[in-house]
Amino acid sequence: MNASNIIEENMTLEQKLDAIDAAMKAAQAQADEQARAKGVASAPLDPASLTICDGCE
Repeated sequence: MNASNIIEENMTLEQKLDAIDAAMKAAQAQADEQARAKGVASAPLDPASLTICDGCE
């Protein structure tokens, strides 16, 4: 997840927090949909996994 895609410099702290919350909800919804498509149970996303590159995991 790239923060520069969801947060702008001129946003208030509240707007930044709301944007982060919306991005997290969207990521969870996408993960839930992928789980449903595979026929497996959905699990909550770890926010830390969205801040590290795939190669570093």
